[in-house]
Amino acid sequence: MPVWTAARAAELEGVHLPDTLQAGGDLLHLNGFGLRTWSFLAVRIYVVGLYLDHPSSNPGEIIQSADTKLLKVHFLRDVSAESARKAWREGFANNCLPPCHLDQADVEQFLAEVPAMNTGDDFSLLFVRHTATVTVNGRVIGSVPKPALADAMLASFLGPKPASAKLKQALLGDPG
Repeated sequence: MPVWTAARAAELEGVHLPDTLQAGGDLLHLNGFGLRTWSFLAVRIYVVGLYLDHPSSNPGEIIQSADTKLLKVHFLRDVSAESARKAWREGFANNCLPPCHLDQADVEQFLAEVPAMNTGDDFSLLFVRHTATVTVNGRVIGSVPKPALADAMLASFLGPKPASAKLKQALLGDPG
């Protein structure tokens, strides 16, 4: 199970985001953080922070790097498993562009493990050498050892067509 040690650096919507974390055997630095909203009503979904070995504003370099990366997501509202799976499918379709190719069986296996999230839940994606470890509330729920799928997961946040361009900008260190 991942162990993180932290010092507080930022706060957004009551969620504390430390400046640094120990994860995957590396000291990671808060690269950027933001709020994911939905619809023209700006319904608050979650706060997310992106931690990297080396700060960067280049999304392609971040995704392609074999360096350790961590996305820490804190949910501000309930999200059904069906809604979460739909969002992942859209993220993969929008950001896994040729030459990217995902094995559909791998995608379906990952999606089958995506749980409903409740207000206050913490969801983390730890990327180490293009493998992703998924945790919910500190409990590992799965590992994605397929580099193309792990990279597509990160691209759902940082790729050419993320669910939120404003959030992508914030994760890249520009709060806009």
